[in-house]
Amino acid sequence: MRQFFYPRSEAEAADIVRAHAASKTPLRLAGGNTRALIGHPVAAEFCLRSTSLSGITAYNPAEMVMTARAGTPVREIEAALAEKGQMMAFEPMDHRGLLGTSGEPTIGGLFSVNSSGPRRLTAGAARDHLLGLRFVNGRGEPIKAGGRVMKNVTGLDLVKLLAGAYGTLGFLTEVTFKVLPVPPVTETVLVSGLGDAEAAIAMATAMALPVEVSGAAHLPFTVRHRFLGNRLPDGAATVFRLEGLAASVGARLQKLVSALAGFGPVSRIATPESRILWQEIRDCRAYADGTSRPLWRISAAPSAGHRIVAALRLEAGVDACYDWQGGLVWMRMEADPEAGLLRELIRAAGGGHATLIRASEAVRTAVPVFEPEAPGLAALTRRVKAALDPEGIFNPGLLYPEQGGV
Repeated sequence: MRQFFYPRSEAEAADIVRAHAASKTPLRLAGGNTRALIGHPVAAEFCLRSTSLSGITAYNPAEMVMTARAGTPVREIEAALAEKGQMMAFEPMDHRGLLGTSGEPTIGGLFSVNSSGPRRLTAGAARDHLLGLRFVNGRGEPIKAGGRVMKNVTGLDLVKLLAGAYGTLGFLTEVTFKVLPVPPVTETVLVSGLGDAEAAIAMATAMALPVEVSGAAHLPFTVRHRFLGNRLPDGAATVFRLEGLAASVGARLQKLVSALAGFGPVSRIATPESRILWQEIRDCRAYADGTSRPLWRISAAPSAGHRIVAALRLEAGVDACYDWQGGLVWMRMEADPEAGLLRELIRAAGGGHATLIRASEAVRTAVPVFEPEAPGLAALTRRVKAALDPEGIFNPGLLYPEQGGV
C-alpha cells in the first residue's frame, strides 16, 4: 500500500524530500496522477503529490502571463483564461481518455510531460511557453528558475530541462507561463478519401501556402468514425485548421480550398464543431478505446511518418493516425509492441523517436519507454540527474530503469 504526502507549502515539500534523500527512500512524484500509466512502473512505497499546492498566484491579462502553483487543476486555469478571452496556445493534451485514468490534470503535470497539441506546428510545445518555475531538487533545496516576464531568460535552460522530465529531476511547486488570445473564428477544411501517402502530400502542400494553417492532421477511415460523433464525411479525413478574424479566415480559406481541390472532395467545418474536432484530435480520441493495447507516440519527419507505418504493417498488426502535418504518428499495435522492429524502421526512415504511451503493466515493465535509445543522450541525462537528484529518489526507473530513475 503506497503512502501519500500532500504538502501545503514548498517548505513542507522540501522537508519531505530532505528526509527521503537522507534515508535514500524513493519517492513517486505526481500531480493529479492522470498520466501515472506512462513509463515503467515505479517501485516506491511513498508518493509526493502536488494537488494541495493549488491556486493562481498572479495573472496579468494585459501582459499575457500567468503564475500558478503546480497542483492547480488545468480546468481552473482554463476557466480563468476563458474569462479574459485567452488560452494556453500549446493545447495541452488530456490523457485520461487514452489511459483510462481519473482525477484532475494539473498545470505542473502538463509541463512535467511537455504536453502539446495540434497547434504545436505554429505555437511551439509547452516548454516554449514556460517562462519560469519553482521546484524542490533531490537534496530538498527550493530552487527558482526563470522569471515572470517574457524578456527574462535567466535560468531558461533549467526551465526547459524540467519541462518533459516526467518528474525525474525535481518536484514542481510553481510555474509561470505565457498565454495568448483565443482566435474568434476557427474553420476546418476537410479533404475526404485520401490514403496515408496522399494525405502527406496534401498536408505538405497546405503548409507551404501563405494561409497560416494552425493544424494539419490525417484521420484514416479506420478511426474517422470516432470523431465528431461519426458525423465526418465517408472515407479518410485529412483536416486543416484556420484561425483568426472572420475576414482573414474567409480569405485564407478560399485559397486553401482552391489549392486542395485537386486532391479529392473538399468540405468545411465551421467554428463550434471545428473546436470540438481539434480537441478530440488533441486528446487522440481515435485510440481512447478502453483497452491497454500498446500505443506508440512517434515523432518523425512529416514525410517519413506514413512510410514507417506502411513498413511496420508488413510485419505486424497496426493502426495509425497522424497529427503535426504527419510528423506525429499515434500508432496502436494489435498485440505486441514490436519495439525492436520499430527501432529499425525509425532509423531507416531517417531518424525520429517513439514513446510508449500505453501498454499493460507487464509490457511497460519489459519494454523501453523510448525508441531508439540514444546512448549520448542517456549519458547526458545521467549527469543532469546526478546534479539535481544525486540519491536518485525521484521516480526511480520511470524512464530508464537501468539508470536508477534517469
